[in-house]
Amino acid sequence: MEGFRDRREAGQILAELLKKYQDREDVLVLGLPRGGVPVAAEVARELRAPLDVFVVRKLGVPGHEELAFGAIASSGIRTLNRDVVDQLRLGPGDIERVTDREQAELSRREQVYRGKRGPLEVTGRTVLLVDDGLATGATMRAAVRDLRQRDPRKVVVAVPTGAPETCRDLAMEADEVVCVMTPEYFAGVGRCYRDFSQTSDKEVEALLAG
Repeated sequence: MEGFRDRREAGQILAELLKKYQDREDVLVLGLPRGGVPVAAEVARELRAPLDVFVVRKLGVPGHEELAFGAIASSGIRTLNRDVVDQLRLGPGDIERVTDREQAELSRREQVYRGKRGPLEVTGRTVLLVDDGLATGATMRAAVRDLRQRDPRKVVVAVPTGAPETCRDLAMEADEVVCVMTPEYFAGVGRCYRDFSQTSDKEVEALLAG
């Protein structure tokens, strides 16, 4: 497979691998913003399941923000990639400064995307966590660990593409990992899409509004 045209097509293809969850009353589809929401919207539509958003933020290395050394979730859970932290000699001050900045952005997005809606109710439900791809898996790992505290029936990580090692690692944390393609030489999520333009807040809001 050469790759996906865009996130919408990726979601449609991903949904084909998730058909066993179609028309089930316990299923909830959660998209990780921003890029995971267009994918999740297609999955939710195909499975005829409700769609919501689960806000997590990557903690990027100062000066190289695209490289994650960890992530935070809405509950305050923080995961750190100790290999990256140790290799780049990130001190506690560096980690806290980035965490504080991203916590502020996480709170802003929670307000923008979820507004006056109540907290997510996932207890006893099968939750499909959807993103547009997995590189380090930092944000997805934080999302899975956060959800575990809320007593879901099952947590399924579902993505169109991911690094093979990351998918294997997440399989030890989630109940199931569904990934359409795991290129042996993974050069980044964006390389698996012909159109990987940034998803805007307005697009996320429109998709969540249905």
